[in-house]
Amino acid sequence: MATSIKSMTQGKPAGLLLTFAFPLMTGNIFQQLYTVVDTMVVGKFLGVNALAALGAADWLNWMMLGIIQGLTQGFGIKMAQEFGAGKYHLLRKVIAHSLILALISSILLMVIGQITAASILQLLQTPNEIFSDTILYIRVMFLGIPIVMLYNLLACILRSLGDSKTPLHAMIVASITNIILDILFVFGFQCGIAGAAVATLIAQFISSIYCLHHIRQIELIKLGKYDFEIEYSLAGKLLYLGFPMAVQNAIIAVGGMIIQFVVNGYGVVFIAGFTATNKLYGILEVAATSYGYAAVTYVGQNLGARKIGRIQSGTRAALVIACITSVVIAAVMLLFGKSILGWFLSGSREQVEAALKIAYFYLAIMSVCLPILYILHVVRSAIQGMGNTFLPMLSGIAEFVMRTLTALLLPILVGEIGIFFAEIMAWTGADVVLIISYLLVLRSLPSEKNVLIEEG
Repeated sequence: MATSIKSMTQGKPAGLLLTFAFPLMTGNIFQQLYTVVDTMVVGKFLGVNALAALGAADWLNWMMLGIIQGLTQGFGIKMAQEFGAGKYHLLRKVIAHSLILALISSILLMVIGQITAASILQLLQTPNEIFSDTILYIRVMFLGIPIVMLYNLLACILRSLGDSKTPLHAMIVASITNIILDILFVFGFQCGIAGAAVATLIAQFISSIYCLHHIRQIELIKLGKYDFEIEYSLAGKLLYLGFPMAVQNAIIAVGGMIIQFVVNGYGVVFIAGFTATNKLYGILEVAATSYGYAAVTYVGQNLGARKIGRIQSGTRAALVIACITSVVIAAVMLLFGKSILGWFLSGSREQVEAALKIAYFYLAIMSVCLPILYILHVVRSAIQGMGNTFLPMLSGIAEFVMRTLTALLLPILVGEIGIFFAEIMAWTGADVVLIISYLLVLRSLPSEKNVLIEEG
């Protein structure tokens, strides 16, 4: 199957965005499917305590994943810009330098993660009855950081070139593999929670190999020795783009860990209910991240091609599509969410009923406010595509402040249900910063008329 690369500098923005986002959305659904299956297998076969352990590991694991995704997405912005400009010799240099930086970063993150994991979980006051399972899961996942880095970088290369279908096919293969291995390792071989982690890493490795196979078929990015000769200015530019995005995700994750700290104080049943909804969070967000990837590629390519007017029209189209999608997803979750959440929970009848009540209340709140999250993803990605990753980092700080203040203060006023509004307030704070930032960055770009005069 030939790899399909695509320029997004011509054609109707809405059609291009939907065509690009749909395979990513489908791929993300498969990715969330194996995350959900992880949770279902652990919750059903290993019980509420194991599910709570998985939840207690969530934000720490997400922080590391967020740093990885931030770095690779930053590298991908530069790739999209060079591809849009038709500067393929520079594109190859960018890819080679991204590979070097990704390798170094993955080793550093793996070592740091192993050294700090136990201390962070203790700081978060992870309950004693789930601590051993939580640290075991985290240590296995952190050993696989180079695999996670490899997949994310390869997927970013493909997306930057307008290919969203190959990551979809890779994710389908990975999802099927993960589901089979989940059941085999956890239920068949009795490997416990570590088996779920190993299954996930093997699935990611297979998806990496699939992406690499297709990348090697793209002639215009065949790398040579020259491409790997270090240019410190280029490496610095890539870090300038990637580092703020990594920091942004890390800051957001720290806010999430503060929430986890508060949630851990409410007991194992509350943690399990909270975790069940958090696992569905990925499904709520699946289309938003896809539209975000589409927006960053679209804007990056058009900025490289110096088609400024298309950036504005494309962002508007993405916002309309995203908001409509969020309303549809919210309706589905409000109607069927309780039944879906029941798949994650096992234990005594009292435990399950208590956890399900907590989970559905949290899910309903997030579903109703989903358009706020979708606006966040589109606007943030558009700004990043324009080559500014600093202002989106400030939005991450706004998320952190709002999430933390809400998590620490609102439960004092209204009780434990106050914790459910921390995410909503974080999204709202980020949106305020991002909308202002988008208008400022857009104003700083040259007008279409000035671009034509310069080129003339």
